[in-house]
Amino acid sequence: MMQLPYGPLMIDIAGAHLTDLDRERLCHPLVGGIILFTRNYADPEQLAALTSEIHALRSPPLLIAVDHEGGRVQRFREGFTRLPAMASLGHLWDKEPDAAVTSAHQVGYVLASELRACGVDYAFTPVLDLDYGPSRVIGDRAFHRQPPAVVALAAALIAGLRAGGMASCGKHFPGHGYVIPDSHVELPVDERSLEAMQEDLIPYRQLALDAVMAAHVIYNCMDCNTAVFSNKWINYLRNNIKFEGVVFTDDLSMAGAGVVGGMLNRVDTAYRAGCDMLLVCNSPDAVGEVLAGWQPEIDPARGMRVAALMPVQPAQGWAALKTDSAYMAAQQGIAPLMA
Repeated sequence: MMQLPYGPLMIDIAGAHLTDLDRERLCHPLVGGIILFTRNYADPEQLAALTSEIHALRSPPLLIAVDHEGGRVQRFREGFTRLPAMASLGHLWDKEPDAAVTSAHQVGYVLASELRACGVDYAFTPVLDLDYGPSRVIGDRAFHRQPPAVVALAAALIAGLRAGGMASCGKHFPGHGYVIPDSHVELPVDERSLEAMQEDLIPYRQLALDAVMAAHVIYNCMDCNTAVFSNKWINYLRNNIKFEGVVFTDDLSMAGAGVVGGMLNRVDTAYRAGCDMLLVCNSPDAVGEVLAGWQPEIDPARGMRVAALMPVQPAQGWAALKTDSAYMAAQQGIAPLMA
């Protein structure tokens, strides 16, 4: 097994099984993690075999992550519990806050337990964006419009994740809920003052987050660059908010990332801005270009932060999980939210 520290790139693969090219790329010193998508999933058994092979490639094992929030953002469905959109927890909060907090914890626990049982280390959740209404990409992915509700529900979900052996990722810093455009396909610009944005920043100030994901949004109050590429925003996160965890970029293949040019410039600008781990997804040619041509000065402290996201407690296997009383109770608890 190859001994390699965590590099700053998180990349993806094309199918449900590793190819020789996948193995070669995943063992590159610049790589520290892999993100999985629906195309990489057939059933829990296949997923467990895939993650086992990925973990065996190198030491320490690569961080295996997935976008698995619930609602319309849930990459693995067949065989997994269907998780509610976070807005359903917000609607419940408006009627029964205590019940909503309990349900949020159950969602986090089921989410983490099922992924861990299949060898997935980490999910990019929870969404901390405030639900201002018109956003084309956030919508029901957000818990609520009011920061106290977002903080309470996200804290409960994070506690559920931790009980299932998984770290958290607040997104999309400093707040993607106000702008209307979808940064996957265009470049949103938030014209508000920093003072007007303080509501959006409350969850980042009040929650004990293990990581955050920065947004492909330009906030004119701070910078002419998106948050992902903004040393000013990353410094604000570190120095004003006092955040010490991992900073992820959102996918650098998204249209909103095109503001700084091609992929080599994107990874370099994001790394220089202070992001710890850079996602390059759904663009295999770009991954090849970066692995061949990018020669950054690696900051070992950033790899150490990423290492802290790896689960420490061993996971239950899929069969054992299905008979676990805490898991079954949590599953039953969230079923009404899907009705």
